[in-house]
Amino acid sequence: MLDIAGELDLWVREGRDFAVATVVAVGGSAPRMPGAALAVDGAGTAIGSVSGGCVEGAVYELAVESLESGTTVLKRFGYSDEDAFAVGLTCGGVIDVLVTPVRRDAPARPAFAAALAARAAGEAAAVARITEGPEELLGQALFVREDGTYEGGLGGHPALDTTAVAETLALLGAGRTGSVEIGADGSRCGRPVTLFVESSAPPPRMIVFGAIDFAAALVRAGKFLGHHVTVCDARPVFATRGRFPEADEIVVDWPHRYLESTHTDARTVLCVLTHDPKFDVPLLEVALRLPVAYVGAMGSRRTHEDRAGRLRARGLTEPEISRLRSPIGLDLGARTPEETALSIAAEIVAVRHGGSGAPLAGARVPIHHEGGGPRRVGSASAA
Repeated sequence: MLDIAGELDLWVREGRDFAVATVVAVGGSAPRMPGAALAVDGAGTAIGSVSGGCVEGAVYELAVESLESGTTVLKRFGYSDEDAFAVGLTCGGVIDVLVTPVRRDAPARPAFAAALAARAAGEAAAVARITEGPEELLGQALFVREDGTYEGGLGGHPALDTTAVAETLALLGAGRTGSVEIGADGSRCGRPVTLFVESSAPPPRMIVFGAIDFAAALVRAGKFLGHHVTVCDARPVFATRGRFPEADEIVVDWPHRYLESTHTDARTVLCVLTHDPKFDVPLLEVALRLPVAYVGAMGSRRTHEDRAGRLRARGLTEPEISRLRSPIGLDLGARTPEETALSIAAEIVAVRHGGSGAPLAGARVPIHHEGGGPRRVGSASAA
């Protein structure tokens, strides 16, 4: 749905009723990925596509019926060779399409309107909808912002919104669209509901400074976690595509100069592997004053103490220096580049979600960390 947010935002502002059909699951060689959408307004005007033409007519009719009845519908379309005239995907794939009416009196309309306005304005946005579960909850929606505030509600158990927002934030943070299963009472078990989360945000950045063998392993780990990974080093002989084939971007520049000129945000991860004062001290002077998610630096404890002293001499405060994760990574006993990359990736995940890094077995810590909890816009908790 968010792929046609510009047009739908205009429809909302014009006060139109419409129904939106969204691909929520695919199988085989499906023509469109989850999130692809087709919308139909009360006058029969259609925008978007769910299949590139294969089943557009059938989905159009479903949208018209949904808009008239006010009922949310989940429909599967797949290839059928039993009936040559059956409506299906000629490519042999399967798609599940959720058709949701968004009439002016629909309870979910404010959530849809807020999400469409945010996406049309170029802001990060995520919409969560129930695709499977109790019939009365089907199609209920939440719009979730990066800061955890949200609009709308899924109905049912009060804790369902809290859990749904936490799951939605995790997908939004990774810039991903997909489905998750949670309990209808907000627990991680019990009677299940399937939540389709459509997020629109670029993948979070990971910038790896230092084109060493450990960096190659960290690039692979960063890609696995869903990051857009950049490798930066001032030495052109090391910063090459041949050494880092999986990196999204390779930059030959002095690390601090590149960091000063490139875009970072609250989801950006900075990993300093140079452990050379002429590179990492000027770099960390910049990095520790940026509002990024994580700053880690490789080196021994002795190296860290020397580095911290140099940073103090450059005027950094103790709170700024305390943001530095050094030595980088969790204590896994890592030795190889791959093991070290795993320890760094584990620390990044722990920092993102507020995890302790302690073993779950025998520990009295929650398996899933919800942080401070989501905040509903307009509620007493939305300070």
